[in-house]
Amino acid sequence: MQERTFDRTKVQKPIVIEVGGEPLGVVVADEAGYRFLAVKLPAFAIDGHTYNSVENARIAASEAMRQNDLDAA
Repeated sequence: MQERTFDRTKVQKPIVIEVGGEPLGVVVADEAGYRFLAVKLPAFAIDGHTYNSVENARIAASEAMRQNDLDAA
């Protein structure tokens, strides 16, 4: 059996989003911008959201983490 091949040059690697040195998720490029995929609980509130830049995704992750800290207090 032969596997289908695909062009790896067109595959973009995910970009890790860290806040305070802690990785909260990754963004992957899609047609609408950058889709955020959460890997830590504080960022689940924005999981699946799309942002127009990596920096906007980082800002949203930072705000989600801050809100999570406020809710825990």
